[in-house]
Amino acid sequence: MQVFLDTYATEGIRDSIAKEVLESFSPDNLSKIIAKSDTFIIVAEVDDHLVGFAQVAMSTGHDLISHPNSSELQRLYVQEKFTGKGVGYRLVEEAEKYAYLRGASLLWATVWIGNNRALMFYPRQGYEHLGSPSYTFQNETHENRLFGKILG
Repeated sequence: MQVFLDTYATEGIRDSIAKEVLESFSPDNLSKIIAKSDTFIIVAEVDDHLVGFAQVAMSTGHDLISHPNSSELQRLYVQEKFTGKGVGYRLVEEAEKYAYLRGASLLWATVWIGNNRALMFYPRQGYEHLGSPSYTFQNETHENRLFGKILG
């Protein structure tokens, strides 16, 4: 929740942001995600404290991707205090390795256009810009960038 709010509530918290964060990160919803056999989560810890995680859904396509065996990096969240220290890089590296070992040949992610740090991060990790889809939550539509990387 903390990383979501730091990233998306840049002008403060409004109803749609509050509803989205409470729904997305409720214990029930997170338990459902963890239980999915086609989804995996890699965590980063410092001194036994969670500081970030990567969430990947296997065999997940997108209308802008024609590549077979693609999987989605659904979330890459790193607490602000730990950004710029290689945590995100290591999480993505592990997510790519694990996705590849499970049969993915391409890993993709969407990034909100207001998230400048992520927009610069993915190309540095070898991801190519593949399109500009929109994302809707709580009846609000937001422009994104779609990045993908061939694995292997």
